[in-house]
Amino acid sequence: MKKAVILLISVFIALEMAYIAVKAVYPDKYSDYIRQYSEKYDLDPYLVRAIIKAESNYNPNAVSRKNARGLMQISEITGEWAAQKLNIENYTKEMLFDVETNISIGCWYLSVLYSEFGSTDLVLAAYNAGSGNVSRWLKDKKFSSDGRNLDKIPFKETERYLSKVKNNYKIYKILY
Repeated sequence: MKKAVILLISVFIALEMAYIAVKAVYPDKYSDYIRQYSEKYDLDPYLVRAIIKAESNYNPNAVSRKNARGLMQISEITGEWAAQKLNIENYTKEMLFDVETNISIGCWYLSVLYSEFGSTDLVLAAYNAGSGNVSRWLKDKKFSSDGRNLDKIPFKETERYLSKVKNNYKIYKILY
């Protein structure tokens, strides 16, 4: 009986440690801003978390090879466009490193993409590859048989990105 109790306690401790380790890899940082702007733009906050995880691994100072910045990896052009639309005063590209500004712009941009494309897969593809590319793919029978869904994504990076964000999304929904 004593061995069974010790084994049960050991299993419980191991599971708890695994849970803590997974939560460290999939953090819940900036949840107030994520919740606020997800609600404002009618987005799933778990999807926003999954995108942040895929884009910057929660590093607010991340800069991509293409000079996208911050948590949600906003390009300078998208940042300028969003700043105009959102009336962000005295906007500079350095503001993309500010957590709240970055999440606000990223969520706004996702809502714009949802208005344009409707489905999460197309929104994620457009977030990664650009809306112009997705629009072209939808018009090309090689990539879309119905003009509304992608049968094939020609960019391997974008295909991997969709898979990564979807996996992150599942994990965030389970953890939080």
